Amino acid sequence: MLIGIVAIARNFAIGKDGKLPWYYPADLKFFKETTVGNAVVMGYHTWKAIGKPLPKRLNIVLSRSANLENRADVLLLRCKADVLALAQYLKGDLFIIGGAKTYENFADVIEKWIVTEIPETVEDADAFMPKDFLDGFTAEKTIELENGLRVKVFVKE
Repeated sequence: MLIGIVAIARNFAIGKDGKLPWYYPADLKFFKETTVGNAVVMGYHTWKAIGKPLPKRLNIVLSRSANLENRADVLLLRCKADVLALAQYLKGDLFIIGGAKTYENFADVIEKWIVTEIPETVEDADAFMPKDFLDGFTAEKTIELENGLRVKVFVKE
């Protein structure tokens, strides 16, 4: 299954200066537990912000121009079509983990969204989700985390 996973502030902010503009250990733990054993797809800027491969996951970096040193745990792909072709051979799910352009690029093929609602507004953010990104999706369940965090799962209608 192709799943978008994102943490989003009240004002739809998802990033600032190439990083998450908040730190919630409960969200990071949930993200890890949800994605381990699967593949994660990220844009080059998200890859640079993370700085290293996420353990126990196939890390797929999407970039038309950047190059990466060869590694067993990181796969550089050049386009969405290559990612979708690979997806059919994966045993687990394929998680789209950011950034904004990568979410936008895969919006038409994402089958499920896992959205962590961050209980704050980030005034000086520079990366946002579109306000309509959940159009065509129905809320399936809500998971309560620590620190007032709420995760909502949406499935395509």
